[in-house]
Amino acid sequence: MTQTLQFNRSLPASFSLENYKKHFSEFHDWLVRSFEHQPINGLVKARARFIDSVLSQLWQHFELSKEPNLSLIAVGGYGRGELHPYSDIDLLILSDRRLTTEQQQAIADFITCLWDLRLEVGHSVRTLKETIKLGKDDITIATNLLEMRLLTGNKPLFEQLQQEISGDNFWSSQAFFQAKRHEQQQRHAQYHGTAYNLEPNLKANPGGLRDIQTIGWVAKKHFNTRTMRELVAYQYLTEDEYQELMECEAYLWQMRFALHIEAGRNENRILFDYQPAAAQRLGFGADGKASVERMMKRFFRTVQRVSELNEMLLQHFEGSILNQGTKVKVQQLDDYFELNGHLIKARDNAIFARRDNLLRLFWHIANNSNITGIHSTTLRLLRQVRRRLMGDLQDYEACRQLFLALLRHPRGMDKAITLMHRYGVLAAYLPQWRNIVGQMQFDLFHAYTVDEHTHRLLKNLYKYTQPEHESEFPLCTDIVKRMEKPELLYLAGIFHDIAKGRGGDHSELGAMDVREFAKLHKLSEFDSKLVAWLVESHLLMSVTAQRRDIHDPAVVTEFAEKVRDETRLNYLYCLTLADIRATNDNLWNDWKGSLLRELFLATQKAFRRGLEKPMDLRDLIRENQSEAMPMLLKHSFTENEVLQLWSRIKADYFARYSPKQIVWHSEHILRHKEQLEPLVLISKTPIRGGTQVFVYTPDQAGLFARLVAALDSKKVNIFDAQIMTNKDGYAMDTFVILEQNGEPVSSPSRISSIKRALELYIAGKPDLSRQKPRLSRQMRQFNVPPKVVFLPGNTKQRTMVEIAALDTPGLLADIGEVFQRCGVNIHAAKITTIGERAEDFFMLSNAQDQALSSDEQSQLRRVLISQLSQETEG
Repeated sequence: MTQTLQFNRSLPASFSLENYKKHFSEFHDWLVRSFEHQPINGLVKARARFIDSVLSQLWQHFELSKEPNLSLIAVGGYGRGELHPYSDIDLLILSDRRLTTEQQQAIADFITCLWDLRLEVGHSVRTLKETIKLGKDDITIATNLLEMRLLTGNKPLFEQLQQEISGDNFWSSQAFFQAKRHEQQQRHAQYHGTAYNLEPNLKANPGGLRDIQTIGWVAKKHFNTRTMRELVAYQYLTEDEYQELMECEAYLWQMRFALHIEAGRNENRILFDYQPAAAQRLGFGADGKASVERMMKRFFRTVQRVSELNEMLLQHFEGSILNQGTKVKVQQLDDYFELNGHLIKARDNAIFARRDNLLRLFWHIANNSNITGIHSTTLRLLRQVRRRLMGDLQDYEACRQLFLALLRHPRGMDKAITLMHRYGVLAAYLPQWRNIVGQMQFDLFHAYTVDEHTHRLLKNLYKYTQPEHESEFPLCTDIVKRMEKPELLYLAGIFHDIAKGRGGDHSELGAMDVREFAKLHKLSEFDSKLVAWLVESHLLMSVTAQRRDIHDPAVVTEFAEKVRDETRLNYLYCLTLADIRATNDNLWNDWKGSLLRELFLATQKAFRRGLEKPMDLRDLIRENQSEAMPMLLKHSFTENEVLQLWSRIKADYFARYSPKQIVWHSEHILRHKEQLEPLVLISKTPIRGGTQVFVYTPDQAGLFARLVAALDSKKVNIFDAQIMTNKDGYAMDTFVILEQNGEPVSSPSRISSIKRALELYIAGKPDLSRQKPRLSRQMRQFNVPPKVVFLPGNTKQRTMVEIAALDTPGLLADIGEVFQRCGVNIHAAKITTIGERAEDFFMLSNAQDQALSSDEQSQLRRVLISQLSQETEG
């Protein structure tokens, strides 16, 4: 039994707002101190008792106790006698008749006083008849009334309300259940069906406190009980399930209590702002990210357990209690399982004594598309045996055979893998998987826990095999259709991040893990090496596409030499695409898809030409020019006019742009009469997944800084930049931009506005000492010290620099200003944002068009770090 905690100081004998506020402050301080050493259950009940005493005394102070027709009733969470430090206090003031003017004024004064005490009060004033009618019409009101508690006032009136709401005329058990289940489904949909978000809501997210309450509400309504404990006697819950629910609730309560203390308000979202302090208060340590990750790992494992219990118990309630005796079609699947309606069900309670039946259950789910889920009685058996497991399921040969059969089954990565993940069987099979369950990463790049990210990756891989997703992944669909062993792709997906959180290089450690798996499961040496290489190299393609110039044949050749053959390229491309799309829903865009596709096709062409004869830069230039020329001649230009223009442009240009882009640029330059005025082109339709901005203008000092400042002023994201100066001193600069939501710029008025801004900035009219936007709330929680690393360029005349920093607003414009101050020329830029971290690459030269000397590099590094540090601190 929970020890009753009591705040020993009594309320002031006579009411004074100032004295009450002081008393509230003393109580809050006691509550915060007690959190360090007292059970959470006692604390939330202690605050409810404290508020009870305050309300009772104030009820008397405003002489409402003299009104015999009124009842003051606690409803909702307060009705259960549970209040966190800043929880809402939900009240029903019940009357047996319409209120007099004097009563209305007294109640208004009473409520105003509560607000003056800074209490979050939700109240309603209703007659008995009004309360019954509104409760019948609104499931939320009906639920609040289900847990009401009389604080003071007319007891017979309260008991009459209790009697009215307990019968089926108010809400039947069936109708109440269906309404609460629908309400839960809608709530889950608001959070995309998952609690694995960066800043989850511990009350409303799937697996949160609301899901525990829903379990209790539907059963309490049916059995007319007051507490969850009573439900064990009705065999709705087993004793173990009750204890597990209470443990989960206690942890979520502790987190909620800590959040309220840190936020100083009723806050249920686990925001970045409060995560480190909450982790420390909860005893996870004070070592920053590591403490947060430990706290969140516990949180995600808790909500996973709640989700599982919620699903099982609601299904059990509906099938075994509400629909008792209803006939369901039963079909025997084998000696162990049957199909009960659309749910797979164990044929006897000892079925999992044979451990391979834990895998056979999911093989049936893959093999029979009529199965939509697992029967509640079988879920209960599965949960019980999972706790009793000694060792790993992969220790058994029969389990290993069934696991491989699932990987190879055409529908193995559909419902089967999802349910294996959800019900902990994947963790029971693979010991390494257990380590990543609930493993969160403290950044803005990874939106999900490692296990949930991997699960989403597997679902993306499975989509490649489904006709309805062919238009979404045309190239991957075509590749997978021709794959002899798609199961190797799934296996690489399972292991690609499985070593995260262990320390060291997770790619190398994961490759070691999958080699052990391959040996245990008797895969061929070739298959083992292929999967291990995929795991070890799963970041290679995304890093190359996003950080290197993939239009440089030398980059493509270098990448192809690492990949080695077309088979590996096919597997790596499909894995990379699925991986990026499963990391964060907000990070994928057509621009990234275009980069990966172009790198894939360029590398495929290199392989088919033979790596010993990769495409030479001169061949690529000649090929692009020969395709562009006929298109330009159709626009009424002569070959001489075109060649005269092209003679002024450096050869690199024709290697970096497609023939269509060369035609687009050349046509407008040839028609541009005002040569001293800037020519600004913005593509009306996406090019390579993004909006392309092309600027042709006489070169000037600080042009790059002006261009990025102009784009920054229009709040677009820059993803790529090609900076080029012709032989005649004209700049030909290209940027790929996207809107803040990751979509190309499409509005004609928006395009016109961006074009005008660029023209004004080139002319030097706006003041570049712009007002900097403030860092977002989320971004302020991260510390990314600026880092400047110089790398050898592809030629002796160029220096490559990598700049890593916090992705502050206007970062690129700041960098451009520094380059201008230091007299540095920019020839190309590769812009990469990974969550809160920007990693930008620039190809530079000095004022003499040579690579930067050691002294010049040192000076540039010093100025960059100084500037970017100021921006972060500001």
